[in-house]
Amino acid sequence: MSSGAGSGNVVNHGGAGVPPANPKPSSVAAGTAAPPRNLGIPAHRSSPRGVLPRRESTIALRRRIIAIADTLEREYGRRHSHRGNPLDVLIGTILSQNTSDVNSSLAFSRLTQRFRSWDDAADADVRNIAAAIRPGGLARIKAPRIKRILRRIREERGRMSLAFLSRMSDEEAVDYLLSLDGVGLKTANCVLLFALERPAFPVDTHVLRVAKRLELIGPKVTADRAHAELAALIPPERRHALHLNMVTHGRRVCRAPRPECGRCVLSFARLCPYPARHGVA
Repeated sequence: MSSGAGSGNVVNHGGAGVPPANPKPSSVAAGTAAPPRNLGIPAHRSSPRGVLPRRESTIALRRRIIAIADTLEREYGRRHSHRGNPLDVLIGTILSQNTSDVNSSLAFSRLTQRFRSWDDAADADVRNIAAAIRPGGLARIKAPRIKRILRRIREERGRMSLAFLSRMSDEEAVDYLLSLDGVGLKTANCVLLFALERPAFPVDTHVLRVAKRLELIGPKVTADRAHAELAALIPPERRHALHLNMVTHGRRVCRAPRPECGRCVLSFARLCPYPARHGVA
């Protein structure tokens, strides 16, 4: 696996490098297709607007998650990103933190154009790294972080590569990634999912918001805790597509601060308790 900065297909948590969702308009919004059959669990099927659903058992919750995954795949497609170079994915995901896809993609492109390889970036003045990644925001924080990570990998491994992660278990790979400066569970899980093709389930702000509104997790569950709780509920083979589709759904429909429940396929199929709980049409 090449260690050059320009090699590899960057896929970050924010969606840079992720294949676009099905561009077709929502069947609910367009009104051009028959409504999907009701796929909710009995408690949701029988709950009229304003009546809160009963508390689910774990078995019922897992069944509803499968129905949610199926519904989102009908809406956005069964998407799967191409495998990327682990080091590219790591740097790309760091650049995606607290910024948009457009800005993080531009920052990564500028970084790889400015430096021919990650070795060159590791040896560069941190001010030059910051100048290259400035469009991604927080350059004064991200630039020294990237330089420290690159230098540490080379010093410890003798070469600029994270290929050794493929020989580790999921737990070992996550532990190593978490030991790097500024890397949290979301970033570590993005590397596992998008570079190592492991059945990880990264939780970004969109996934966390959608999961809470769907009541897959509690309202006060942190992002770190959500990684463990959601992974325990979602079948491994469904995690990749569901992660991508929850991110897309969070951007397009289930947005902050107010979701557009009137055009949500999950609300329409009564898979989401949010409209009943909040009296939303």
